[in-house]
Amino acid sequence: METRIDRRFAALKEQGRSAFVTFVMAGDPDLETSLEIIRGLPKAGADIIEIGMPFTDPMADGVAIQQAGLRALASGTTLKATLDLIRAFRKDDNDTPIVLMGYYNPIFSYGVDAFLKDGKEAGIDGLIIVDLPSEEDEELCVPALDAGLNFIRLTTPTTDDVRLPTVLKNTSGFLYYVSIAGTTGAAAPEPADVAKSLERIRKATDMPIAVGFGIRAPEQAAAIAEIAEGVVVGSALVECVANAATKQDAVKATLALASDLSTGIRAVKKN
Repeated sequence: METRIDRRFAALKEQGRSAFVTFVMAGDPDLETSLEIIRGLPKAGADIIEIGMPFTDPMADGVAIQQAGLRALASGTTLKATLDLIRAFRKDDNDTPIVLMGYYNPIFSYGVDAFLKDGKEAGIDGLIIVDLPSEEDEELCVPALDAGLNFIRLTTPTTDDVRLPTVLKNTSGFLYYVSIAGTTGAAAPEPADVAKSLERIRKATDMPIAVGFGIRAPEQAAAIAEIAEGVVVGSALVECVANAATKQDAVKATLALASDLSTGIRAVKKN
């Protein structure tokens, strides 16, 4: 079953450019403001939007995204409210792929079957669940695939050739390459090192590969766009919300940075 994510990567391949994948936290700083940001991202150049599900123990995230989750939880954002946010977005945009990213506990508490039914109806296209290894595929991955959603996995510089096939099993949509060993928002990736890793991974899969962690500036995004099918930016966008004096400033700053990053990525032509 072809998803919005599949169609978007196919269209971008035809255009000869990489995808700009943005991450923002649902409900940060509140649901109304985050909806305004999410609605503005496609016009600012986002090709795929990852939306974080706030969670109390985000062990894989750096300080910026941890704090974003805490702000969202303080504003009353639940998983149900996150799905309602996506429903509201879908009223005006039925094309931009939406990926929910986070941890398994909120989904488990919601109920897997109910979550997949409600999530599909709300308009999500894929999931990135950072604390569910492939050995636990029957928990959520396989049911999600059966529901017509992409299940996107992370691979890192420490994922060796023995482990890689296990990571790739049941992965769909795209593979998310974490360019830095560590938490989100870490130091900037070195393009030459990333290129070497992607060359190795491409021997095992022809799936699009999106690279994230540590990308903050248009020139960094452009350098990664030269070598990857997608460029993921999260912490830098989330920090725009944290550093804004007002909620409206948060919207303007986030969308302005997204537009600058998109310009850098779109300047790279690959055909």
